[in-house]
Amino acid sequence: MLYLLLAPLAEQFQIFNVLNYLTFRTGLAWITAFMVALIIGPGFIRWLRSKGSQPIRTDGPESHIVAKAGTPTMGGFIILIGILVGTLLWGDLTNQYLWVVIFVTAGFGAIGFIDDWRKVTRKSSEGLSGRGKLILQSIIALAAVIWMTDLLSDAPGVPDHFATSVAVPFFKDLLIPLSYGFYLFGLLVIVGASNAVNVTDGLDGLAIVPVMIAAGSFGFIAYFVGSAVYADYLFLNFTPGTAELAVICGAILGAGLGFLWFNAPPAMVFMGDTGSLSLGGALGTIAVAVKHEIVLAIIGGLFVLEAVSVMVQIASFKLTGKRIFKMAPIHHHFEKMGWAEPTIVIRFWIIAVVLALIGLSTLKLR
Repeated sequence: MLYLLLAPLAEQFQIFNVLNYLTFRTGLAWITAFMVALIIGPGFIRWLRSKGSQPIRTDGPESHIVAKAGTPTMGGFIILIGILVGTLLWGDLTNQYLWVVIFVTAGFGAIGFIDDWRKVTRKSSEGLSGRGKLILQSIIALAAVIWMTDLLSDAPGVPDHFATSVAVPFFKDLLIPLSYGFYLFGLLVIVGASNAVNVTDGLDGLAIVPVMIAAGSFGFIAYFVGSAVYADYLFLNFTPGTAELAVICGAILGAGLGFLWFNAPPAMVFMGDTGSLSLGGALGTIAVAVKHEIVLAIIGGLFVLEAVSVMVQIASFKLTGKRIFKMAPIHHHFEKMGWAEPTIVIRFWIIAVVLALIGLSTLKLR
């Protein structure tokens, strides 16, 4: 909004010319989202406490029942507001890719908010049904994939069938054409990323830092693949218009950092499904937009590991009656092994950094 209002004044007031630099606006989105989260956080947390907290799940570690009792959830709303304010103020609102990501982020956030609200008001650990959430997520994700595919198909200079193909990292020109199957693939990426972040959100600070790391990484990717010059230099597939997504990546990074102020151990608030579903959905949508879906599985490998640990645990128990892990997701397995919560969180952060560096290396190693 401010970008569209102030950038045209650059001819009269040279200072406003800085708004024409995407990197500068990304920085402003970061700062704005961070400050918004810090400002609204205390008041929102007090309001959440007045509404009560949802019961701690009894199928988790016993230590959580006492240690985390009374901590309010729905803190992801703080993140959402920060992201939206930072993006809407400093993003180019004529860019449709920006609106696609906002659409998914807000939509998934609404699903998570309803789920969290039901848990709080009903004093139960059960909110929306898993099937209900999945159906709603799938509808939103499919609409977003169709929207982005149409945008890329209509973009000038884009090769035929590129919009419905999957780019393979470490190769310059290797594309896997999926045709109409790409819509299902994109849906699975977005919904899968959303639920993988949701599964990871189980310890204080565990999910938000890897999300920030992934958002920062995809900010770089969006900036490079959305630039014809950088894409050509790095042998990347040029995706016109997606560079603007660096702004919302900056906003995610800033809002996440502001939320971490309140979520650092011992957490004053949990992000809940409001935050985890929306943040994962945003990352998945950005990955589909910039045609780096496989790279998301590398950079977000920690989320993949958490989700796979749950699937393996369920499959093993149903097929053999035995559990592979002491408890799933895998971060609870390490708790059961006696690892302290801060130890697990920090080590998982380290893993997230390493995976992000590997994922970013795909931009050059081709």
